[in-house]
Amino acid sequence: MKVNVDLRKVIPVVLIAILLMVFSLSAFVVVDPGNTGVVITMGKVEENVLQEGVHFKIPFAQKVVQIDNRITKLEVDTEAFSKDLQTVDTTLAINYRIDKNMSYSIFKEIGSNYEGVLVTPAVNEVLKAIVSNYTAEETVSNRALISKGLLDGLNEKLNPFGLYATDVNIIDFDFSDEFINAIEEKQVAQQKLLKAETEKQTAITIAEAEAETLKIKAQAEAEANRILSESLSDQIIEYSKIEKWDGKLPQVSGASTIIDLSE
Repeated sequence: MKVNVDLRKVIPVVLIAILLMVFSLSAFVVVDPGNTGVVITMGKVEENVLQEGVHFKIPFAQKVVQIDNRITKLEVDTEAFSKDLQTVDTTLAINYRIDKNMSYSIFKEIGSNYEGVLVTPAVNEVLKAIVSNYTAEETVSNRALISKGLLDGLNEKLNPFGLYATDVNIIDFDFSDEFINAIEEKQVAQQKLLKAETEKQTAITIAEAEAETLKIKAQAEAEANRILSESLSDQIIEYSKIEKWDGKLPQVSGASTIIDLSE
């Protein structure tokens, strides 16, 4: 069976179907999870943003730019000068996010490169301001304070634009070779000084202990002598003299002769 097809009738129908399909597809937009959609109508940025899900838009007249509102990690390598004018090379990891209600403002005022235009310069500026308050050696021991200062300083600068820093981690501090060598020499000198001081204190302690021992011994001997002296009565002394006499009378006679019984 032969079927005659009139292409002049079929082609318009196919074209209309294709146009309707394109029109339907361009009338809907899907905003991905964790994103908001900034609506641009004929070149104008709308204040109301689209939340995640399917939304209708005016075909060919509106377009939707998706802004990621999830926490984003940014790693920055930068340098700053310490209070004692040492160069401090720093690697930082910053977590930040965009306020959903401010997505339109960021896109309108800054554009899609908000990280390079706003976030990274703010990190460099705040770090330089904070590190200048510490010596190079103090930056190491005050890492937690510097991290907190960075977090507070970044939020002070970024919050008005709808950006929020949630966490700042200092991955690494690095210094010049000359400074590192100076620190090592200082630590060695401090260790030697501590050892000498410890040995000195040990010697003093031993000397004090020996002196105390001698003192206690002398006191004990003095106390023993005192007790012995108090216990000697006149009778005991006379008896001791008699015990020592060998029974012989002195060979010298006369009225002034004295017999010494104490020998």
